[in-house]
Amino acid sequence: MKRWLGTLVFALALAAPQANAAMIATDEPQANDERERVLTLIERPEVARELEKMGIAPQDATARIKAMTDAEVRQLAGRLDALPAGGQMSNQTLLLVIIIVLLLVILL
Repeated sequence: MKRWLGTLVFALALAAPQANAAMIATDEPQANDERERVLTLIERPEVARELEKMGIAPQDATARIKAMTDAEVRQLAGRLDALPAGGQMSNQTLLLVIIIVLLLVILL
């Protein structure tokens, strides 16, 4: 009887499913969301007008944002989030911040 019980325990131990744990990367979906948010900002009519006034075609700005790495997009989105809310910053100032960040990314 003991031998049969030992065989049963051994068989159950082999049949038990193994659990595998791994880290789930959340950077890629988050970066895609941030990229879409920045692209949406660039597509706004008032921002597009300001870009054109400064000699930057909105299509060029969109292409530059699409060419940025995920880390650069997250950094740009973080800077946009850090801007004061409540209309304390004009659209020109916001656009200037975006352009400076884009130029820094291009030059570096």
